Amino acid sequence: MLRELGADVREVRTPAELDGLDGLVIPGGESTTMTLGIEREGLAAPLRAFAQPIFGTCAGLIMLDRAHLAMMDIEAERNAFGRQVRSFEADLEIAGLDGPPLRAVFIRAPWIAGHGADVEVLAEVDGHAVAARQGSMLAVAFHPELGADTRLHERFLASCNGGGLGWRDRS
Repeated sequence: MLRELGADVREVRTPAELDGLDGLVIPGGESTTMTLGIEREGLAAPLRAFAQPIFGTCAGLIMLDRAHLAMMDIEAERNAFGRQVRSFEADLEIAGLDGPPLRAVFIRAPWIAGHGADVEVLAEVDGHAVAARQGSMLAVAFHPELGADTRLHERFLASCNGGGLGWRDRS
């Protein structure tokens, strides 16, 4: 989706591959496998030092939490909505996102079980936080790349170009 929006995209698996990036997406996937790769490649400290916008989706939200990279002041609950067979779609009203509700695809999705005062919750499902921002980091519990709506990716790309995430700044 980012390529379709005109972004120059590359995978990051080692610290050196962070050089020159204007932003980073930590995608969905298996958080345990991601943790092992980060440890093996020595990526934890360089990721924490990365001073550009970050967009974490599904497992990316988990990786940003207090128990993993500790980059966002959030506590993620893994597989919070249930296993694979409990996957679902929902229309989300995301605070500060203009237009109609965003169709979100949840697959073995986490939710944000707790967060600090500097975290702004942007959307909830059944009273559980599923989208939040803190500074230049945006984390969502779903897979926005699986839908047709590009608004979150557009916001992320704007932030990579110095435009901020578009939500009011709480700092």
